[in-house]
Amino acid sequence: MLTQVAEGVLVHQSELLLNNTTVVQGRAGVLVIDAGITGSEMVCLANDVRELGQAVVAGFSTHPDWDHVLWHTDLGEAPRYATARCAAVMREVRSNADWAARAAEGLPPEIAEETPLDLYGRIIGLPAGTQRIPWNGPEVRIIEHPAHAPGHAALYIEERRVLAAGDMLSDVFVPMLDDFDGTNDPVEDYLVGLQLLEDLTCEVDAVVPGHGSVGGARHLRARIDQDRAYVRALRDGHAPDDPRVNSPQPGWEWVADIHAGQARSIAQRRRHGDTLG
Repeated sequence: MLTQVAEGVLVHQSELLLNNTTVVQGRAGVLVIDAGITGSEMVCLANDVRELGQAVVAGFSTHPDWDHVLWHTDLGEAPRYATARCAAVMREVRSNADWAARAAEGLPPEIAEETPLDLYGRIIGLPAGTQRIPWNGPEVRIIEHPAHAPGHAALYIEERRVLAAGDMLSDVFVPMLDDFDGTNDPVEDYLVGLQLLEDLTCEVDAVVPGHGSVGGARHLRARIDQDRAYVRALRDGHAPDDPRVNSPQPGWEWVADIHAGQARSIAQRRRHGDTLG
């Protein structure tokens, strides 16, 4: 089911991980941002778009995590864009002969049989430095930053004052740092990403996180502050005062495991004298 969050901007949310798919209506069709995670949900999304009297004319993956690079044949053959670095990561993934088996192993067991992988990661990298989605619709600004994953991008739909934040600013997930290659500074990278999103706070009326509930302008500011406090607590070796660490939501106890793993990783970097933020 699509829920309107602003004029011409709608959201479809998955059941298991509360993934949000953002649909932006254009003149010739819709842009689909992060299509979803199960076949049935993506078929539902495609049907909802058809009921709007439109077709999918473009897609965008905000980053190369498995749950953001999926697609379904019912959504059509529109070009699926991403940043150049995000697309490069997916090309490397798909270059391995056993990529499909590896991807399948990483799926939650609850949906492993329901998640189609045939179109997994088939995205087009936009030239480095591209600032707008190339499509016939409202201008959508690409805000690439180093937080969370290689080539991560948030998208700002300027005319609608909506920020599709990718895997940031969630009310159910703690910030997940990027230890992709072990050579970056994940804390500083995350703080850089938060600052770029904070620069938009006066322009945004609605924020759509990759997972969790859609928020308004006041939620955007509060989530930035909460995420920054969490990341700084990790950096400084403090226990974060963050309710998301021990989620009260049934079935989400594993968020505490994500936090524990990150705390260990950052503590290890600190012991080895690595620079942190």
